[in-house]
Amino acid sequence: MKQTMITASIPAHTVHQFREVLCWPVQLMPLAEGATAQRHWELLARGGEGNPWRRLKDRFLSEELEFEERHYKEFVAFLPYVQRFVYGESQSLSHDAEDVRGGSAIKIFRRRGVAALRLVLREGEAPVTLAVEHIELWFFDDINVAFLKVELSGSDLPLAIVHDLLYRFGRAYPTGWDDDGHGKHNAHSTEWLDAAGAVLAASDSANQSKFLGYTRKHRSSGISAHWDFLLHPLVLDPSEEEGLLRYRQIEFHRMPLMAFLSVDDPRGMSREDWLRLGLVATLHPDEALPTRDPDVAEFEARFCYDRFWTDSEAGPNTRFLCSGRAFIVVGDAGAEYFHDPMRGILAQFRHQYVLLFMIAHFHRAALLVFSDRMVDAVHDLDIHLSQSISRFRRRVYAGFEAFLRFTHRYWFHELSERAHVQALYRMCSKHLGNDDLYQEVKEELKDMSQYLDSNAQRQQSTTIVRLTVVTVFSMVAAVVTGFFGMNLLAYADQPLGSRVEFFFIVTLITTVFMLFTLLYSKRLSDVMDVLADDQKSLGARLSMLGKAWQRKQGKS
Repeated sequence: MKQTMITASIPAHTVHQFREVLCWPVQLMPLAEGATAQRHWELLARGGEGNPWRRLKDRFLSEELEFEERHYKEFVAFLPYVQRFVYGESQSLSHDAEDVRGGSAIKIFRRRGVAALRLVLREGEAPVTLAVEHIELWFFDDINVAFLKVELSGSDLPLAIVHDLLYRFGRAYPTGWDDDGHGKHNAHSTEWLDAAGAVLAASDSANQSKFLGYTRKHRSSGISAHWDFLLHPLVLDPSEEEGLLRYRQIEFHRMPLMAFLSVDDPRGMSREDWLRLGLVATLHPDEALPTRDPDVAEFEARFCYDRFWTDSEAGPNTRFLCSGRAFIVVGDAGAEYFHDPMRGILAQFRHQYVLLFMIAHFHRAALLVFSDRMVDAVHDLDIHLSQSISRFRRRVYAGFEAFLRFTHRYWFHELSERAHVQALYRMCSKHLGNDDLYQEVKEELKDMSQYLDSNAQRQQSTTIVRLTVVTVFSMVAAVVTGFFGMNLLAYADQPLGSRVEFFFIVTLITTVFMLFTLLYSKRLSDVMDVLADDQKSLGARLSMLGKAWQRKQGKS
C-alpha cells in the first residue's frame, strides 16, 4: 500500500546516473584543557593498528597525483581568498621571511575498506546497492569541527526509489519507532559492504532499548551502529567507549545531502515531482502535499535556480534545487554535457558545488560550536567565586580570539565571480540562516566582553576607594610626623638592639593601622561621603553618623 502511494505521487521516471553526497558536521572535543586551536587531525594521521583512515596527499605538491583540467576548473571557480582557504598558497621569492605561508586550512582523510552500501528502504522491498566512491573526514585549522563526507553512486534507478532513498538514508539515529518496532523515517536496513560483498556493519535502528537506554543514561542521542562503525576511531563523547578522538553532534540528526540526478525526461516531471525532490529533507514521501505551506506555494521563487532551465527541446534543461539542507541537481540524461565527468555538470557537481555546499555548512557548524562554547562558559559561571570568574574570563577571551580568527580567515559572503556559483552559495547560506547566526554569536561575545569589562571596572573602582581611604587616614600620621620631625624621639643614638626593636614595634603598629583601615574601608568611605555632603548642616551630618552607628551596633 505504501509503495502504491509513492508511485502515485512520483511517476515512473528513471534516473540513469545517480550521485549522493552526505556532509555530516560533528564537534570535536578538546584534546587539552584550555587550548583553543587544536590539531585533532595529527592524532588521526599517526595511523596505527586498526586505523582505517589515511591522509590524502596534496595534489598541488605530490608528483604521484595528476592535476587535470577538472581540478584546474575547480580552482579558478573561486575568488583568491577562498582559494587560499581551500588550497593554501605557495612561498613567494620576495615574501617576508617572517610571513610563513602554508598549505590548505582543510586536512582530508580517506577511509579504506568500504566498497558498497546495501539498503532495504522498506520492509519487504528488494535491496538497493550503491557503490561507495569516497568516505572522507575533513578537518579545519583553528576550528574544532570535522565533516564526514560520503559519496555514493548508482545507475538506472526508478525515481520513486531515488526519492525514498534520499529521504531515508543519512539519519544518525531514529527519531521514533512504528508499531512494528522499526525506526521511523530510517531505511529498514543499511549495510556497509567490503569489496568481496561481506557485511562490515549493519544498522540497528530497530534496537529501541539501545537508544532509550543511551539517552536516559547520557542525556544525549546515540548513533546508529553503521555510522558508529564508519567514524571509528572517533567515538561519541558521553559514551564510555575508548577512542582516539571524541565528538559531539552539533544539530539535526538529518545529515545535509547533495544529489545528482540524470533523468531521461526532466521536462516530463510534474511540479509535485520537483516539490518532493526539493523538499526531500523535510517532506515525507507518504505525506500529502501541504499546498498551503509557504514553502510549497512559493517553491520556485525560494528553492529553484533556473538559469539553465529553458524547458525546451534545444535545452539546456538543468535545474538546481536548494533548500539549505539539500542541494539537488537534475538534468537531461540525453545531454552529453550534463553527465560529462571531466567538463560537464557532473564534474562541477563533484568539485565546485560540493565545496560551496561544504563551506556554507562549515560556516553554520562553526558558529553553532562558538555559541555552544559560550553557553557552556556561562553555565559554569558563579559570580560569588573569584576562581569561577577568572575561568570564565579565560574562556571568553579564548572564544573571542577563535572567533576573530574565524571571521578573518573563513567568513565571507562572496565566494566566486561566476554568477551561478555565487547565486547558489547565497541561496544555500540564506536558507541556513548563516548571516543571522553570525550576528547572534557576535552579539553574545560582545555582551560577555562588556560584562567582563564592567566587572573589571567595578573591581578597579573598589580598589581606588580603598586606596583613597587608606591615603586619607594615613595623611594624619604623615603630617604629624612631618611637623615634629623625624627626630622627635632620639633613637638614632640608641644601641642597635633598641633601634631594631623600636623599628619592628612601629612597623607592627603601622601595619595594624593599615589593615584596620582596609578592613573597614567601605564603612570609612561611607563616613567620608556623609561628612562631605555640604547640602546638609554639620549637626545633621553628625546625627546621620550616630544613627548609622546605632544600626550597626544593633546588627552586631
